[in-house]
Amino acid sequence: APRLAAGAAPPQAASSDVATLATSLAARVPELLAFAGQTLVVKYGGHAMTDDALAESFYADVVLLRRLGVNVVIVHGGGPQISGMLKDLGVQSSFVDGRRVTDERTMEVVEMVLGGLVNNKLVNALSRAGGKAVGLTGHAAGVIGATRLEHWTTDASGGKVRADLGLVGEPTHVRPALLLDLVACGAIPVIAPIGVGVTDGQSYNINADTAAGAVAAGLGGG
Repeated sequence: APRLAAGAAPPQAASSDVATLATSLAARVPELLAFAGQTLVVKYGGHAMTDDALAESFYADVVLLRRLGVNVVIVHGGGPQISGMLKDLGVQSSFVDGRRVTDERTMEVVEMVLGGLVNNKLVNALSRAGGKAVGLTGHAAGVIGATRLEHWTTDASGGKVRADLGLVGEPTHVRPALLLDLVACGAIPVIAPIGVGVTDGQSYNINADTAAGAVAAGLGGG
């Protein structure tokens, strides 16, 4: 069976990361043509964006895959960029088990950085590389529905306690119609992992890996 990156051939919507994609794909064009029409969801992390050479390779590889008929959907992070902006604004950050505690002020910065600065940078870079990228957050057509994440951690005595992470969310559903329309016209959706509350319309900060998995599952079932 054909293979794309490491592992078996992907299902209708597979998930990968930038470290897998950011290699020279030119020699594998005949092999990759077997995946034309399939969907690949790529999580692009904020740390990877800080390496300029890796970033340029990533943009070129994504555009190549799109030209070969692979429907690439990007879900990006931006943790270092959020931390930098919070520091510049004098807003203190705290973490629980690696997750950023997100109060209302922090959520405003998350939306500004992920949905604005980072998302626009990626869209512009992919466009310069020859792609047709479209940036969006989970709010667009309610693509990523979310609810507040219930997180349990271990206290000093070894017991389990509920940790209040604020406006940190987890996906409840993905509505794939908009994404399917975008890839059908040759576009590359670039998604910031900000979900919209299913009952309150609240913005929620979602882990990019979690969001990418939800998007892949939603497209696979779409």
